[in-house]
Amino acid sequence: MPRKPVARDAVLDAFEALLIEVGERAATLDAVAKRAGVSKGGLLYHFPNKEALIGSLLERMDRLAQDDIEGMKSAPEGAAAYFIKSSLWADTPLDRVFVASTRLAEVAHEETRRRFARIQQQWLDVLADDVGPELAKAVRYMGDGLYFNAMFEGTSGGAAPGRQADVDSLLATLDRLRG
Repeated sequence: MPRKPVARDAVLDAFEALLIEVGERAATLDAVAKRAGVSKGGLLYHFPNKEALIGSLLERMDRLAQDDIEGMKSAPEGAAAYFIKSSLWADTPLDRVFVASTRLAEVAHEETRRRFARIQQQWLDVLADDVGPELAKAVRYMGDGLYFNAMFEGTSGGAAPGRQADVDSLLATLDRLRG
């Protein structure tokens, strides 16, 4: 009888959480099984090795990033404004999978780096359609700066005080630059 996908998701969630909290080296199969509340055999039923866990995490990142890109394309305020507004840490599934994946990129996991580059290029393409190629790069760097500063500040559950004012200022600047 096939196992419930809930167990598989619990294992993947545990792997993601361990990557965020302790990094790639400490996110061992034993640690993941313990965190997920499953036996190591149960973990291996769903993921035969750590690379399979990584592959599923990257699939999650791709899926969530594609949802975000579709949101950018259909945003009534425009892709650039959407991108800036969504660049504050909100502890969303996309935020969490990105941080977990950066832990893999830090240890030179090439597939992770390749997927990050592809997602960044897709964002840039959507932004360029909205504001042109030159301004698109500036907008992406604005959003990246907001996001990574929020990560380093370690605020969970919301943006640090004053970050919404930063977003408002960047949106006003964007409006001026658009002319």
